[in-house]
Amino acid sequence: MILHELIDYDILRMIWWLLLGVLLIAFAASDGFDLGVGTLLPFVAKTDTERRIAINTIGPVWEGNQVWLILGGGAIFAAWPPLYAVSFSGFYLAMFAILLALILRPVGFKYRSKRESPRWRNNWDWALFIGGFVPSLIFGVAVGNVLQGVPFRFDPADMRIFYEGSFFALLNPYALLCGLLSVAMLTLHGAAWLILKATGPVAERARSYGSLAALVVLALFALGGVFLAIGVHGYSITSEINPVGPSNPLLKTATQDGSWLANYSAHPWMLIAPILGFAGAGAAFVALRARWEVVALLFSKVSIFGIISTVGLSMFPFILPSSLDPKSSLTVWDASSSHSTLFTMLVVAVIFLPIIFAYTAWVYKVLWGKVDERTVNDKSGHAY
Repeated sequence: MILHELIDYDILRMIWWLLLGVLLIAFAASDGFDLGVGTLLPFVAKTDTERRIAINTIGPVWEGNQVWLILGGGAIFAAWPPLYAVSFSGFYLAMFAILLALILRPVGFKYRSKRESPRWRNNWDWALFIGGFVPSLIFGVAVGNVLQGVPFRFDPADMRIFYEGSFFALLNPYALLCGLLSVAMLTLHGAAWLILKATGPVAERARSYGSLAALVVLALFALGGVFLAIGVHGYSITSEINPVGPSNPLLKTATQDGSWLANYSAHPWMLIAPILGFAGAGAAFVALRARWEVVALLFSKVSIFGIISTVGLSMFPFILPSSLDPKSSLTVWDASSSHSTLFTMLVVAVIFLPIIFAYTAWVYKVLWGKVDERTVNDKSGHAY
């Protein structure tokens, strides 16, 4: 027996659907608080020293956290080639805006303190804000558009992909609602991180803004669910599903007359995801008000897990529906790489993901402790 045949093709497809979710959640739960701190920077820190305190809470770890974004993109490229092709071409301008914003972050960290000029430093502080706010918003807007369906189709003759949307069409009301939910979710996460790592006025202001962000998360998550139930049509497969069939979306038939909430009726256990989304945000609010530092961060992560899982479970088995031609929609069963490719990637993931988790845990253990005025004024030159 060939080694890769030890795991059936349909099981491998499911495993990589789950692993893609793990990578996206890991990115939001780790680099998410970096983005949240950037978004909060102009509001929680008023003086130069306070802003340096906020920046130095994330300065040593943001690069490692961003590894999850690279892993997620790489996994999409290798495990789900049609998904990569459609999303990275159709959302090209949105992706470009995210990359430009993310580029501002390392440049801001490195150059902000190179000059004593208040104007110089203030400009870089706003660059760091853009580097946090813009990706948080656009990631959510992208999810909102995916839930509504993306305007692409496949040519039956040669399987070429045609995207017929525009950048500004992405900025529709429901997508913007999802974008604001993403901003609030990551702002809450950033605030929870700041009360854990910062001291003094920075931590106190973060507690106030984080409490507000938690309430906004609860409101927008509920509102998004209402619109998903009454205003956003889901997709459904009307032909027989072949879990081990070829990766050709056009071999099925699908319609846009379903409901994204249908999975919860068929599989009630899936309700755990939205419950965790609400419960995590609510518990984070209580923890922030009670000054339970570690607890607030943990429940913020629970909320992130619940909200992102809600999207994935609601759409299953779809991963990228098409609003132009529902038949072209990409699903777990018809958009993956080959059996051998998925198996080889799984072996690599089983070896290296634990190493990444272990190294990340070790880094956070070494860097454990609060950042205060003495830390940022240390003459050793290690502070930003």
